[in-house]
Amino acid sequence: MRITRRRDFERLLRQGVRRSVSGYTFYVGRREAGPARLGLLISLRHSRKAVQRNAIKRSVREAFRLEQEHLGSVDLLVRPPYEAAPGREMIACLRRLFPTVGK
Repeated sequence: MRITRRRDFERLLRQGVRRSVSGYTFYVGRREAGPARLGLLISLRHSRKAVQRNAIKRSVREAFRLEQEHLGSVDLLVRPPYEAAPGREMIACLRRLFPTVGK
């Protein structure tokens, strides 16, 4: 359920539809079949500490896990805002955003 290939990331960054909502940047690409897939764009600007960056990734993945069955065949790259803090609030916000962005 993850986007792991470099060429898939590059394809979405070049050809995907870019949407910015509530500070989050989403790159959306449609596919003909298959489950929704997720890619993450988390850099050192989000946090200098790997523990913090990993917590952000876990929060985004959890929100995606809870909403993926409603998204259809779509590839999503997610870049959270730099000041984003991982946790329940992030998960709740993303759960509200994923259905609107994925369509």
